[in-house]
Amino acid sequence: MRKIDGKLLVGAIEECDLPGLKIEALNMRVDTGAQTSSIHVDNIEEFEQDNELWVRFDIHPDIHNVSTIVQRQAKVKAQRHVKSSNATRQRRYVIDTKIKLGDAEWLIELTLTDRSAMSYLMLLGRQAMEGRLLVDPAQEYLLTKE
Repeated sequence: MRKIDGKLLVGAIEECDLPGLKIEALNMRVDTGAQTSSIHVDNIEEFEQDNELWVRFDIHPDIHNVSTIVQRQAKVKAQRHVKSSNATRQRRYVIDTKIKLGDAEWLIELTLTDRSAMSYLMLLGRQAMEGRLLVDPAQEYLLTKE
């Protein structure tokens, strides 16, 4: 794992783990043009647990096998209006979850959305990278090549 000024060097596409959602080796696009991070989910369903709003949703963790579906749940941190890549505004659920890249692990905000038209099921935005990552857009999978 290469670091520059204490920041992890990553490529435009990397694999990450989301331990809180029990997902490993998820391919994601590292996008310095996006403010928020997002993940593709289906079948979002609200429910209440301990007087708090939670959501249950389906995830396809394997980009090469979309028939694999796992159901996960998370406490809703917020609901926000986010401008999507096609410039439309969407209301999205926001959850907190840990991300693991290489041997680094930290808490990120993740919005739940439909990314089925996108090449990668997860997008890592600037908020999650700030102070931690440097991106070489000409490279891919720098953390898994080592």
